[in-house]
Amino acid sequence: MARAQTRGRRDGLRHAKTSHAEPERLQKVLSQLGLASRREAEAWIRAGRLTVNGQPATLGVRVTPADKLQLDGRPVRQREPGNAEKPRKAPVFLCHRSPGEYLIARPILNEATARVAVPETALADRIPRRAGRRFIAISPMPRIDGGLELVTADGELAARLQRAAHHLDSEFSVRVRGELPDSALQGILDGILDRGGRLEVESCEPGGGEGANRWYTLTARGGSGKDVRQLFERQGALVSRVLRVRMGTLILDRHLARGRFRELSGEELAGLMASDTPTRARGSDRSRRLIGSARRSG
Repeated sequence: MARAQTRGRRDGLRHAKTSHAEPERLQKVLSQLGLASRREAEAWIRAGRLTVNGQPATLGVRVTPADKLQLDGRPVRQREPGNAEKPRKAPVFLCHRSPGEYLIARPILNEATARVAVPETALADRIPRRAGRRFIAISPMPRIDGGLELVTADGELAARLQRAAHHLDSEFSVRVRGELPDSALQGILDGILDRGGRLEVESCEPGGGEGANRWYTLTARGGSGKDVRQLFERQGALVSRVLRVRMGTLILDRHLARGRFRELSGEELAGLMASDTPTRARGSDRSRRLIGSARRSG
């Protein structure tokens, strides 16, 4: 009897906490849970795959953590709402991806059999499932390249981080065949891209090399790996590898082996979001010391 009363009090407190939560659109909730993008969630609603409290979900419906959600008849577990003292935790992971490795597995449709096949295991597949079921990459590097990558299962946070990434200084280590002439280096510094836009390149400096290979260290604001590779190739350089070694205040530590990952601390995440804060000079100096280690492992 006493246990039943205690359980009833706990359920009542939980209901009181969740009933006062601000309602949010269903597709936003599913995106935050890492189950799907908002567009995918909308497609699920149209297809009748989602229910709210036993009723078919409709576009625009808003839900709270107290509502019972089901996808294809299976319960969708929502997170407890955060508050000012203890905000809801959305983990972000820093990954060290090897060139050629998948960051996030992409299903491949076989048109002959109309079946979907998943490629070899991706790096994000090794992250514990308690952190999310569907990870989103923030400013991902091309698969052919690698280095520092960021992923999260929170769609709302991923969108904020993607916006912040456009204002962050990032540092790349680029391996090319042969030494680049001064005219090519100047062309890279100009930052002109194929699409007519311009990448804000802060510096491009030689970084040594062995044999016919030469390394260059490029720092740019808001640059993606694809943009960096394009800048070099526009100058006739034969690029064999691009590694991101720094993103804002985050640095690819030499102690984080390839194929490994770690969760960002609250301080690191806050520093990443403060995109209007100048990058610390000591971060750039430290990253240069770590470039050699990344190249040797590359």
